[in-house]
Amino acid sequence: MMWGQYDQFSWWWFVIMPLSMLAFWGLVAWLIVAVVRGNRPAPMPRSEAETILAGRYARGEIDADEYHRRLDDLHTTGATGGTGS
Repeated sequence: MMWGQYDQFSWWWFVIMPLSMLAFWGLVAWLIVAVVRGNRPAPMPRSEAETILAGRYARGEIDADEYHRRLDDLHTTGATGGTGS
């Protein structure tokens, strides 16, 4: 009879099976997070001029229009020189 085979299981099966299920679902969750995070493009590094400009905007020294105008000016001149307008 098949019921007699269940006598061979020890108490440690009741420890190993839940732990292995937790490890399996943890691996699945980790893989999903890794795939989702892997699809994001790397952020472009900011130049020192962009960092200073962002700081001035954050402190309220310039408004949004001036920030975007100067940021566009930095991008068109390559932030290497150029006096702007």
